[in-house]
Amino acid sequence: MASSIPLESTSFVGRRSELRQIGQELTSHRLITLTGPGGVGKTRIAIRAARAATRRFPDGVCWADLWPLQGDGLLLATVCDAVGLADHTARTPAAALCSWLADKRLLLVLDSCEHLVDACRDLLADLLTAAPQLTVLVTSRQPLDLVGEGVTEIGPLPYTGDNDALALFTDRAGRAVPGLRPTDPRYTAAAETICRRLEGIPLALELAGAQLAHSPVERIAERLATRFDTLDGDDEPSRPPRHRTLRCAIGWSHELCTPLERLLWARLSVFRGTFDADAAGAVCAGGPLTEEEVRTALAGLSAKSVLSREGPRYRMLDTLREYGRLWLGELDEAAALADRHAAYFVDFGRRAERGWLGREQVAWYRRVADAHIDLCTALDHLLVTAPERALELSAAIGFFWSCCGHLHEARDYVARALAGQRGASRARTRALWALGIAVLLQGDLKRADELGLECSRAARADDDAEAALQAGYLIALTHLMAGRPMSAHAVAEQVLGPPPDAPFDSPGRLRCHLVRIFALTGLGKFTEARAEATELRRGCVRRGEHWTRSYTDYQLSLISLFQDRPEESAEHARAMLAAKQGIGDKFGIALGLDLLAAAVAARGDGASAARVYGTGQAIWRTVGHPQRGTPELRAVREECEQRARRAIGDAAYTEAFRQASEERTGTVLARILAGEL
Repeated sequence: MASSIPLESTSFVGRRSELRQIGQELTSHRLITLTGPGGVGKTRIAIRAARAATRRFPDGVCWADLWPLQGDGLLLATVCDAVGLADHTARTPAAALCSWLADKRLLLVLDSCEHLVDACRDLLADLLTAAPQLTVLVTSRQPLDLVGEGVTEIGPLPYTGDNDALALFTDRAGRAVPGLRPTDPRYTAAAETICRRLEGIPLALELAGAQLAHSPVERIAERLATRFDTLDGDDEPSRPPRHRTLRCAIGWSHELCTPLERLLWARLSVFRGTFDADAAGAVCAGGPLTEEEVRTALAGLSAKSVLSREGPRYRMLDTLREYGRLWLGELDEAAALADRHAAYFVDFGRRAERGWLGREQVAWYRRVADAHIDLCTALDHLLVTAPERALELSAAIGFFWSCCGHLHEARDYVARALAGQRGASRARTRALWALGIAVLLQGDLKRADELGLECSRAARADDDAEAALQAGYLIALTHLMAGRPMSAHAVAEQVLGPPPDAPFDSPGRLRCHLVRIFALTGLGKFTEARAEATELRRGCVRRGEHWTRSYTDYQLSLISLFQDRPEESAEHARAMLAAKQGIGDKFGIALGLDLLAAAVAARGDGASAARVYGTGQAIWRTVGHPQRGTPELRAVREECEQRARRAIGDAAYTEAFRQASEERTGTVLARILAGEL
């Protein structure tokens, strides 16, 4: 399992004593909570502490950002994603997570738990009981109050003498003003005043340092002095002093923004996760803020450290988002922005669905993954305000989610949308299909068949040709996974109709062609299946389509294996793996690894076969259904595994398999794709 600690985009200053203390806590407690007010640097310290502790945890360090979550509905899904669990079973996510972590020696980091304290407390009580070698590091503005919890309070940076606060401010000032002379006595005096006024709070210092791009340091110190003299007599004496200081510093930074930057700051608070410039423009433009001015204001907010960049995407710290949300309420725009946010993601879903069959397919899988938390936020809003649009959006992204391991969310959201909108419609028919795919991949073949038939009836009633093809694909795939290739072939033939036929006319037609190839292979008609798969793959390559192409490679690999061409089989299996890794399909990766292992064993390399099988087993465990739904592979897999054992002996095979199953899968996959195994 690979570690997922966030990268640091800026330098780290000080905190040596805190890091030593946390390092000691990690050896004596299984739950350590870093507490302190917003903006004090808990997340940055947790990143450093987690990275320093990596070697202690052979199963890795798994990081879960909880700051985007609006409630506890996606808590389990977020933690499952963090630990690499893409469960395809019908178990509850909690049961699957406990089972997955039971034998793991890993460090789980939950960042920003303060708004989910009760839910995190309940979850961690279960996880720490079920997984005796699990260690958890939490950041929160308050402790979780669990038995055995070690609490480390994170305070501001020292700001007197030769101090870390001054070092941090100077570092950030130097980023804002290249060529800054920090040894100038006038700079030092003003900078020390700023650090003292801001009480060493890192976020406040970063915001102040960014302002040097617009004002000299002496002017910033003077403004702060005036502002804090006013603060001494404010009307919020009940607010803790450091909270008041940070609030004052954020407010001061807000005042130094242009009017359009302030407006954008407020409107951007509607996003729960990261976002790109196009999304910001579509959701936040309006009134005096045009889409072009949104891009200018994004640059301004980034320069002032209100936003941070993560590649082409932007992120706003939750403390700053909270402030923006307050202003959004003052502007009386919260409801309107929530509507616009949801409308944008409905359109996003439509574009993703249209883009599935083409050169942007892989890019759309990544965009859907990046927007996951905001898609869920939009669906939650629409389920209350516009159920028919919730149905449309859930249907549009359900297949993406099912392919990328978000089966529980796909099933939950589509089912809720269907329950809220019972009238017949084309969106409902598509949603029935999306739900059918999700339940099928969870192993509920009976329910999938029922949904396929219901979808087929609705498609006929609507005279919807594409829905009829999608329904046929679902029904045929259900027959295949139940081990009935003849029935699957008959269904595919019926919905496709007589030739000539154009596979790339629509996604449904393309999928039906694919399932027919699977059925031909299952029926032992290898020559016919090979010819169809080769032709379909050629069309996918011309159009830049990856999902179907990966499964044609799967079929060509399997057929080559049956026809005693192991080198060719291995080549196609690797091509499948590359495509599946590109869209994050763990189920497909596990299938491909099993097939590659069989091909490697068939060519006589028992040691490599054992390692590939072991890696496949590790990924199957994250899916929860070892070798399910592939009856055509079971016999050849067993035969090739026996051949590998004979080649190197049972003991050597078992040891190579064990080592690979415990190694980090990302490392082994990279070697496999490079042709080293």
